[in-house]
Amino acid sequence: MSKIVITGGAGFIGSHLAEALVSDHEVVIIDNLDDYYSPALKRRNLDCVMAKGDAIFVRGDITDLAFVRSVIDDTVDYVYHEAAQAGVRISVRDPFKPNTVNVTGTLNVLTAARDAGVKRVINASSSSVYGTVQYLPFDENHPTIPVSPYGISKLAAEHYCRIFYEVYGLPAVSLRYFTVYGPRMRPDLAISIFTRKMLKNEPITVYGDGEQTRDFTFIDDIVKANLNLLKTGAADGYAMNVGGGQRITLNDLIALIREITGSASEVVYSQRQKGDAEHTLAEISLAGKLIGYRPEVSIGGGLGRFIEWYRGEVRWVPSMPAGF
Repeated sequence: MSKIVITGGAGFIGSHLAEALVSDHEVVIIDNLDDYYSPALKRRNLDCVMAKGDAIFVRGDITDLAFVRSVIDDTVDYVYHEAAQAGVRISVRDPFKPNTVNVTGTLNVLTAARDAGVKRVINASSSSVYGTVQYLPFDENHPTIPVSPYGISKLAAEHYCRIFYEVYGLPAVSLRYFTVYGPRMRPDLAISIFTRKMLKNEPITVYGDGEQTRDFTFIDDIVKANLNLLKTGAADGYAMNVGGGQRITLNDLIALIREITGSASEVVYSQRQKGDAEHTLAEISLAGKLIGYRPEVSIGGGLGRFIEWYRGEVRWVPSMPAGF
């Protein structure tokens, strides 16, 4: 049985990873329960994990190196690094916090993992590292020109992972997630916001003309990609795309949610927000070659599963503060 530390394990992706691992491994979750969104929602995520097995939860902050060292010690085999200050728009308003959490925090995790002799660090990166579109789909050779401080912070974290592999010999992999969605997803993401408003027949605000596109990836596919990295070192040193491999406009996404929910919500178009990417689409052949990644859940199927979950759990999904 391996001992696995999951940073940010009370969050959306981290808690799903913990759920998948806890029955067969010793799982330790690090999370500071930051109030970027409801800490009660994160505690609910932890309850879902604990219902599947005896994970250990340690509250603390990855920006504290001494704390990180106290958890990532020589008994730890693998680290899934999911902790981050998320949010493109919030990074535009305050670029310092994502830099502190996503860059310094990642450096702390890598330093502790290197010194503890961890077998592999799997780092959660983002399609935001690409930013300005030169061509689609994005392959890993596409120029990385982020358009937000968040994207810059995730790119810097990737480079630290690469350097720790090349210079210090720490096996490390970065997975560039493309707009992950599914049960327990963050309430500030588009699918959460649209679903919440459509079920109440409230107006939906779209920033821009709605023709911007996204490659949405269902949480189950993300979890499978991460689990595959327990079985192979073929991807050590790489940063690779993990996406759905298809894109959809926001207008078509809204139409799909409207069809599933039967909503009468109107769409209000507003000025585009600074930092938002125009298009994303993942070229996923590298992840297919190195770790056998194949997305299995279509956007229609995934939305149906999310909305079914949301209807049953709506009391646990509070609204975000104004401005999101």
